[in-house]
Amino acid sequence: MTTRDPRHYDVIVSPIITEKATVASENNQVLFKVRKTATKPQIKEAVEKLFDVKVKAVNTLIRKGKLRRFRGVKGELSDVKKAIVTLEEGHRIDVTTGL
Repeated sequence: MTTRDPRHYDVIVSPIITEKATVASENNQVLFKVRKTATKPQIKEAVEKLFDVKVKAVNTLIRKGKLRRFRGVKGELSDVKKAIVTLEEGHRIDVTTGL
């Protein structure tokens, strides 16, 4: 087991568990919410070290915050950066179990 650097926990905020993420897991992909300033090499290194897997590719996207209204009070959701991590064949991450 590799040593875990605390900085890796700063890069990956949380896993994304949605219906779309479940469908992506059939293609050996895992979705994570990551820090907005995280780069693809940082995300790749963090996933490889934390979960002890081999990463094939990392794709990122930024979902812009939207205006929302709740009981007449306006609010704005913050921007969120997501990472779609494709794993090498034979490697799996079970995000339902904790780390």
